[in-house]
Amino acid sequence: MPAEITPADRRAVLDRSARLRQLSEIDRDAIRLAQDPQFPRWLEQITATGGCAHPVHLAGSTTTRDATTGETLHSYDTRNEPGERLLVRCRNRRATVCAPCSRLHAGDTFHLVRAGLIGGKNVPDDVREHPRLFVTLTAPSFGPVHRASTTGERCRPRRHAGHCTHECPTGCSSVHGPADSLVGQPLCADCYDYVAHVLWHAHAGELWDRFTRAIRRRLAVAAGLPQSHFPDHARLSFAKVAEYQKRAAVHVHAVVRLDGPAGPADPPPPWGAADRLTAAVQAAARSVAVRPPYSPAVGEYALRWGGQIDVRPLRARSEDYGLTDDAVAAYVAKYVTKGASETAAGADRRLSSWGDIDAVPASPHVRALMRTCWRLGGLAEFEPLRLRSWAHTLGYRGHVLTKSRTYSATFAALRAERAAHEGHDGVPGAITDVSWRYVGSGHSPGAALIAVGVADDLARNRQITRDVLWERGERL
Repeated sequence: MPAEITPADRRAVLDRSARLRQLSEIDRDAIRLAQDPQFPRWLEQITATGGCAHPVHLAGSTTTRDATTGETLHSYDTRNEPGERLLVRCRNRRATVCAPCSRLHAGDTFHLVRAGLIGGKNVPDDVREHPRLFVTLTAPSFGPVHRASTTGERCRPRRHAGHCTHECPTGCSSVHGPADSLVGQPLCADCYDYVAHVLWHAHAGELWDRFTRAIRRRLAVAAGLPQSHFPDHARLSFAKVAEYQKRAAVHVHAVVRLDGPAGPADPPPPWGAADRLTAAVQAAARSVAVRPPYSPAVGEYALRWGGQIDVRPLRARSEDYGLTDDAVAAYVAKYVTKGASETAAGADRRLSSWGDIDAVPASPHVRALMRTCWRLGGLAEFEPLRLRSWAHTLGYRGHVLTKSRTYSATFAALRAERAAHEGHDGVPGAITDVSWRYVGSGHSPGAALIAVGVADDLARNRQITRDVLWERGERL
């Protein structure tokens, strides 16, 4: 016979309900999760994703069978999981979207770039003896913009500064710090060539392709070879990252390496010295151009690299002159995780209409570039550029990081190696049947709060480990 509920019990329940109503929705949801009998397993899933901010929810099963006997070696089904689903990482590279996954992506990028510089990940160690350059290529000027200074220099001092045809000053005597909102903004938005800026972004990939072809062509000429015979003697490898400057224009940082015809395992030819590669890179950067289709609405353009071209050698030994391998790899890895809000890169997600542009948390200059993409995207001659689809990146269609096929390992290989290290690479000589489907993504409010705590704990543990290893003179 059930126990009788007393008035005191009723008052206790009512008091508890009243206290819960005073809590925020996030706190109530966190309490609900913590009281679930399957909470420990759910917390294990969150920890396995590293505290991913927007995990993908999957439902399904895997069954591993012996290929010879057909015996079931291992089986897994999400029907036994909390909510009958498994949480996996979103793998977003942007720290503003998911900090835990961006950290993992940065680590993969570091090892990918570093392997192409000093070896490892199936790249021979003597690749460091190959000619290697760190190249920076910028966009040309599309109009004067406000400049930052850390040494007290004035922005654009003019002794006899006047006004443009739109009545805007042609100079600026102010001193702008790096955080000044004016930095990167045009002195006159009406004088700024937004069309050229957008078209340059849209053709930056083609400009890079012509640049690398021009390097090969100039190396062949310098070596006295027919251009068609260059692949028989050498191979040009590279890894490049695209970075948005404050003026919202992309510039490119690239590691350029010269190998033998078989790739990094093959030494470069005797004529492939670093100084010859440097000369070829500089000449190629100044000579290549791309001409977009003529448009009755905007005219004709010839798109080139900017005048600021920086080419620096990477040192093979500690006593050599040049940049260090780790410094270059760390720089590239740091940049690829930046979100649009941290740079002048536009928006993190695609725009679906003209009205979406006004909602983007960006400067008037960036929104003007988005509107230019939208207008040009409606012209038939620019339809192949898909400018409206890429308005959120200001017309730039390339990946943040790209590399040639033989530069080093791939992201897929690095992830497979990590899975093998964690024991998720399957059973040798077995057959695995998989059946998965997407059932959602993200967190509830309380789950998001708990995931942030998990991510912070893991980050703190990594920092403690890093500090201990540093004190021992070791490296993580």
